[in-house]
Amino acid sequence: MTDSHAKSPTQATGESTRPLDDGEIHVYQDGPREAPALLLIHGTAMSARSWDPMVPLLTGSHRVIRIDLLGCGRSAKPDGASYAVPDQARRAGAVLDRLGVEHAIAVGHSSGGTVATALAERRPDLVTALALINTGPTMAAYLGEGAAIDPKQSPNFTDEQLRQAISSAFAPGYQIPPSFLDQVRDMDFPVFAATSQAIRAYLDERSLPVRLAPLGKPLLVLFGERDRRWRPSSAADYRAVPGATVTMLPGVGHSPNLEAPPRTAAPLLAFTANHAPQSD
Repeated sequence: MTDSHAKSPTQATGESTRPLDDGEIHVYQDGPREAPALLLIHGTAMSARSWDPMVPLLTGSHRVIRIDLLGCGRSAKPDGASYAVPDQARRAGAVLDRLGVEHAIAVGHSSGGTVATALAERRPDLVTALALINTGPTMAAYLGEGAAIDPKQSPNFTDEQLRQAISSAFAPGYQIPPSFLDQVRDMDFPVFAATSQAIRAYLDERSLPVRLAPLGKPLLVLFGERDRRWRPSSAADYRAVPGATVTMLPGVGHSPNLEAPPRTAAPLLAFTANHAPQSD
């Protein structure tokens, strides 16, 4: 007999851990397995959970795949691991290979956009298009992290103290949800430091527009106009990439995926509808 409440076998919904040579990567999948694949890559010190508000808006037309980058969330934190951007991109590509995904649109928030870019550089066969959300194009656009968090003191922070410490990640007045605070509390500080250095090294080597221009991939850039981490006007730098679409989000800060999910999903879905990879 068939369980009438069982999920359809065509659904990719679920969590799993994919072992790689240098550590296990935690993976979340949602949406129809046959639908075009959309890879969501989180920013520094965050996890795949930062995409939670966006997922229900995307699964109607996509197989949504989220990963915790190595050192983050529920993925492994091995001693001596490399957190260089190309290495994180290599792992993302390896996960898609193990899932049987041959083509995907890569979406990155903040520093996740550098990993998406590196993935397109390494695997142009795999990445059919890119969307970068509040990803600074160069270090010259960087405005800073705001208040520093002392790793020895952070476990004792009240929610309000932690909100103040990370307030620059959002537009002024935005009420940071407890689920986001939980991700910050779970942050591995050595990984955060290594990742921050790796992002700087990657951008100092070559800017993202310079990297993206020769790839010939469709590009969508979404940028909150009230970003306090990266200079919003720097979004115009991406216009140097042939065919790039740059969309500014009024009233939104550094984290549109949390601050304004429907307003972020709308241009993203319009973009993916025009550039959807063939289902595998």
